[in-house]
Amino acid sequence: MKVTKSNILLTCFSLLVNLKFISPVETSLSSTPKYVSYNSSDLSYLSNGIQFPAPEATEVPTVDLREIENLSEMEWFDRLYDHHYWGDRVKLLSDPLCQKDMGIYLEALKNGTSWAAKMFDSSGRYNSQFFFGNDFWMGSSTSCWDLTINATYSDVSPFELTFYVIKVRININEELTPVTRQLNIGQCLPKSCKTSDVRSLLIQEKSRATSLSVVDVRPVPGDYSVLTDVTFYILSGISTVIIALIITATIVEIVHIQRKQNHESNNNLENGKGVSKSSNQELKTNFLIKLLLCFGFRENSRRILSVDRLTDESIKCIHGLRFFSIAWIILVHTYLEVFAIAENKTFRTVTERSFLYQTISNATFSVDTFFFISGLLVTILYFRQTKKKTEEKKSKDNLFLGEFTKFLMMVLYRFLRLTPAYLFVLGVNELVLKYSHNNSVFSPAMIDHFTCGSYWWRNALYINNFFPQSEFCMLWSWYIANDTQFYLLAILLLPFAIRSKTFKWVSGIIITFLITSWIATFIIAMQYNYIARVEEPFALFDQLYDKPWLRIGPYLIGMITGYFLFKTNGKLNVSFYLSTAAWIVSLAIILSLVYGLGSKGLTTPLSAVYAAFGHTAWGLSLAWITIACCWGYAGPISSILNFRGFLPLSRLTYCAYLIHPVIMVFVSFKMDGPIHIHNIMIFVTFLGNLVTSFMVSFLISVAYEAPIVQILKVLLSPSSSPSSKENTSLSAH
Repeated sequence: MKVTKSNILLTCFSLLVNLKFISPVETSLSSTPKYVSYNSSDLSYLSNGIQFPAPEATEVPTVDLREIENLSEMEWFDRLYDHHYWGDRVKLLSDPLCQKDMGIYLEALKNGTSWAAKMFDSSGRYNSQFFFGNDFWMGSSTSCWDLTINATYSDVSPFELTFYVIKVRININEELTPVTRQLNIGQCLPKSCKTSDVRSLLIQEKSRATSLSVVDVRPVPGDYSVLTDVTFYILSGISTVIIALIITATIVEIVHIQRKQNHESNNNLENGKGVSKSSNQELKTNFLIKLLLCFGFRENSRRILSVDRLTDESIKCIHGLRFFSIAWIILVHTYLEVFAIAENKTFRTVTERSFLYQTISNATFSVDTFFFISGLLVTILYFRQTKKKTEEKKSKDNLFLGEFTKFLMMVLYRFLRLTPAYLFVLGVNELVLKYSHNNSVFSPAMIDHFTCGSYWWRNALYINNFFPQSEFCMLWSWYIANDTQFYLLAILLLPFAIRSKTFKWVSGIIITFLITSWIATFIIAMQYNYIARVEEPFALFDQLYDKPWLRIGPYLIGMITGYFLFKTNGKLNVSFYLSTAAWIVSLAIILSLVYGLGSKGLTTPLSAVYAAFGHTAWGLSLAWITIACCWGYAGPISSILNFRGFLPLSRLTYCAYLIHPVIMVFVSFKMDGPIHIHNIMIFVTFLGNLVTSFMVSFLISVAYEAPIVQILKVLLSPSSSPSSKENTSLSAH
């Protein structure tokens, strides 16, 4: 193909037009709650980054302020929402039973009764570090619920208790709180008091602040029950069937092995019609037995955990790259997980100022590693498979029909391979988010409990990345959609790339895609005045982060690398000086991309260049590392990346990527209060997340991924299906 200026300009124009019409809209359906991203100058950003704004309170209480007139702002702030000063508010309650129970509690608290003191102690109030980011005055929901159990305490509350979490917006004054803050306050109160009663108590607070408003009151736990959720029964039913199949298949597997061993030890079988009839019966049931054995735990576990030596033509280093990349992703998500429930939020700003924290903020390049590997594998394996088939059969009859059928089979194979585990985790994620929002004292900065029920089909079709973040289910699944779309593009182009007459056309298309991706990214970054900086690694998520036309660079570089490795067909002689120069350049690119932002970030033009070329540059660096490992020019780096212990972990990266944020949400938001963070503690938490994610991913893979792979091998003939080796590589990122 002759790549002319007019072709490139036409492609650029069409791409930009698509950007205009496909780009996320600002509005969402009325069923989906809106959320806002706070500016980094607001300390709210230091906790969640995304929070749910509640309507301003409309109640205007009538309170006597004479009692606090002589108090300074800090003296008043220290006694904010102190139950000892609530005595005159009880008479304002509309519910007689709540009024009665509150009267008993406040009188007992005044008299120093043990249960009342513990009830007050389990409620949240100002203690310290508010001006260093502590917006969590949570108390302890566990202690509150525990106070009614006779087996725990000899002196218990005479009435049932419940725990409320209240969101309060406060602005003390312009000097102490330049930006309005949102407090999360836990209150242990009588169960007879409803939400309206609690609000009535709180809005009567005597205030010295410029503004003080109650924006939300919710009981913990709420009224959601997983036993009433249809999603729970769907997942339970499917899981029950799969577990039954696994148990049955494993038993059959063991019995079959035992019979085979007995048969081998006894070869004196009779010949005749009886044996022939038995053989025929075995042939009739053979297919069903094969399908059942696809669920066998023993054999599937062996395949996943195998560390057998790979063939010489295998690209061994990709397994190490996969493991280190998924570990990098889990590390950055661990930091975000801990930041969300930390009381000393300014520690985040201290951490972000450190040079090494750029390792965390720039972890987006870890995803580019997966894109590169996918492009590499789909290309080199396609060329190898095609060459093998061409050597076996030279006929070119029905060429178009054959390639079209192959395309459909590859699409179907990938869909069936990836989707069961994907949809299972998607359902689990929805349940976990519903449970967390109902039972946690925190408010997870995720809205999957709303969006997944409405938009899960977008994930199933792998098109969710075309929609705005406010409508995302499983925010991190944008990668899977991108990778699938890139895969479809690759298998559309590769049949033409194997023919010399159309190879130049494919080359021109790939180059055009690269150039238009750079141009589109640069224009969008300039349009939105994008500034690349450590503090906001996911800035402009809808515009610059998750769209395929912006992230395709490393995938295309992977395709080019795969073709290059196929054509060289082994080691090429590279001089010492050229090899050294290539290593210096590739490592310099990697280090500059990860550690080149500096403490203040980049200016607008440089940020646009960084966004436009960074992902492709990362792919180019990986291209040399992969080639060097294959050709023997990587030294100890090759030994590390080729380590056979990474093989099982590499096979589990897909499921680990799916499940690890779900585990983090469930664990962190089960806590009943904030944590005081430090880097060492975060690193230990990361190790726990890493190990737990791989353990759970193994179970998911055994149940929802490995059986599908084996079923497809049984159902699809070798001539009509992609090779198992090919699709194993593709499905694991």
